[in-house]
This record gives sequence, structure tokens and C-alpha cells, in this order.
Amino acid sequence: MASLRKNKDFNPNNCPVTHCLNRIGGKWKILIMYAISKQCNRFSALQRAIPDISKQMLVNQLRELEEHKIIDRIIYAEIPPRVEYRITEYGQSLMPVIAVMQEWGINDLRNQLAR
Repeated sequence: MASLRKNKDFNPNNCPVTHCLNRIGGKWKILIMYAISKQCNRFSALQRAIPDISKQMLVNQLRELEEHKIIDRIIYAEIPPRVEYRITEYGQSLMPVIAVMQEWGINDLRNQLAR
């Protein structure tokens, strides 16, 4: 089934960096992935962990991450229904990339403070 959302995968030159950023770029996706990887895996917990994100934006970002197979949405057949998210194996392959970005950010912030 084709996505009804706007196609954000514009990459006319098949640039691998652009491809990666199409998957995890933006203001929220890395924060969401990080929170889920730290067992913050329910919608309400994600809202508490990322208080500046709107409910609709969180829904949209979770759907995009799920659409790209970076996270799985697990629905438990309970009353009331419970939904949890987890990083897929494919999503786990992005965590070292995020760790390198984190390390670069830590070093750059230190350098800015030292100036």
C-alpha cells in the first residue's frame, strides 16, 4: 500500500548521505529512536521524554520510522490495548551512526565552550 504522506525521499542523485538523512533526519527522529532504545517504548513515555514535541508530530514521526522499518509497533491484545515500540534490527544498524554523531556533538560543544 502506497503512503498517503508527502514523499520526503527526494534524492535525485542517489546520494547515500541524503538517503540516510531522509531516514533519520529532522528535529525529532533521532531523539525518538534514542528514547526507544533506552526502553522508553510507550507513547506516553515518549511524550514525557520529549516534552517539546506535539502529539501529532510524535504520531507522524513514529509512523515514518515504522514505515521505514526502523521501529516496530507492537500491539498487545489487552483491555485496554497496549502499544509499545522497539528498534528493529535494521534500526539497530543506525545506532552506531547516531553514536558517532553524538561523539562529534560532545566534542564540538566542548570546543565552543573553550573559545
